[in-house]
Amino acid sequence: MTSETAAPLAVEALVRGHRLRLVEIAPWLIGGLAYFLFPDYLALGAQILIGIIFSLSLDLILGYAGIVTLGQAAFFGAGAYTAGLLAAHGWGEPLSALVAAGAVAAILGLISGAIILRTRGLTLLMLTLMISFMLQEAANKAGSITGGADGLQGMAVWPVLGVFHFDLYGRTAYLYCLAVLFLAWLAARRIVHSPFGRSLTGIRENEARMHAIGSPVFGRRLVIYTIAAAFAGVAGALLAQTTQFVALEVLSFERSGAGLIMLIIGGVGRLYGPFIGVPLYMIAQDRFAQADPVYWDFWIGLLLILVVVFARGGVLGLADQLRRRLRRTR
Repeated sequence: MTSETAAPLAVEALVRGHRLRLVEIAPWLIGGLAYFLFPDYLALGAQILIGIIFSLSLDLILGYAGIVTLGQAAFFGAGAYTAGLLAAHGWGEPLSALVAAGAVAAILGLISGAIILRTRGLTLLMLTLMISFMLQEAANKAGSITGGADGLQGMAVWPVLGVFHFDLYGRTAYLYCLAVLFLAWLAARRIVHSPFGRSLTGIRENEARMHAIGSPVFGRRLVIYTIAAAFAGVAGALLAQTTQFVALEVLSFERSGAGLIMLIIGGVGRLYGPFIGVPLYMIAQDRFAQADPVYWDFWIGLLLILVVVFARGGVLGLADQLRRRLRRTR
């Protein structure tokens, strides 16, 4: 194949991958139906949607760029406190606060990423974790501002678009989170199917080769790290606005760890892994906590072990294996 024909074929493959497929409508149909079928679980539904955005931010940096992190909660918490402090001090307009939260998290991601992304392996992993711990301790010490261990209270979030009030049943919160998730998904989908997204996959698969062909590896890793930080910040702001409370837990290691677990269950580097893993994890957590309030963590751990052993690529990877086997038997 000549270089003259290879370039058009590559562009054609990129366009074909970016084209919307019918199956991609399924999550949004399910999300819309859930609003009517499970009116008593809309608060949990909103938490699931927020979790999907957070795990989506992890998928962008881990699944596509190969950046392993345990500190994504730092950006989630930065977004939550930004939206919370604005609402607690007289500015409760949710959409502008959402933008502000994403911007603050992105700036934090840009500054921290410029330092930690120069490292690799265990050093990178520990640095991401330390940033989250440092921010959590800073929020704890600044109790007069953040509320410390008691949490940030006194938030007054205004109606969305000045019309839709946040109600006790979680109807507005659910639709609000669903709309923001849709926009985040559109942005993430465009990123991963763009030439920039393809280059991230190349960096993940063979960083040395990307250096050899002149790709700005560090710059692209820093860009996607900053974008993912903004996604996480938006997710944190949604949590603050829909619950009207911000606790130190938003900056905890458990938040980052749970996000990784949910992503692994669904499938890393698949874009739709969070749409599978987060609902499975959070619904299972809710069921296990009701059935066995003391040892429910054991059952979550067992679920993760089964996924790792029998479905190395998560649920989506298992579905691909089954599809290939069915094709062979035909």
